[in-house]
Amino acid sequence: MTIRVLRDQSLPMRHIVHVRDHIFSTDGSVAEGGSDAGPSPHDLYDAALSSCKALTVVWYAKRKNIPLENVEVSIERDASEERQGVYRLAVTLHLSGDLTDAQRAELLAAAQKCPIHKLMASVTTEISTVLG
Repeated sequence: MTIRVLRDQSLPMRHIVHVRDHIFSTDGSVAEGGSDAGPSPHDLYDAALSSCKALTVVWYAKRKNIPLENVEVSIERDASEERQGVYRLAVTLHLSGDLTDAQRAELLAAAQKCPIHKLMASVTTEISTVLG
């Protein structure tokens, strides 16, 4: 899969992201010199984790016939030590439905095993960057 990111000439830092048939913008905050015309790359990174956890919980609940009605995920970022190699994300799952404590614990365990969580926490990612 190829993801394309093209600069939007109308704003100083805004870029348009193309993922398959999906198009959205990314930008820096005003404090970073952008126009806040879209989520920042850090926002997208955090959103990838949040959305993966939500999708994983829904998939797991359906597979196990757990009566989950809704899942909401909130995430708090602490990037204060990012330059020292520590990037903290505190994720909170809000589950609704007629769930037992055991089912809630089972869904929490499933969320902790989502693929993006694994990528962020236990996989070495190798990146190469070249000029085209």
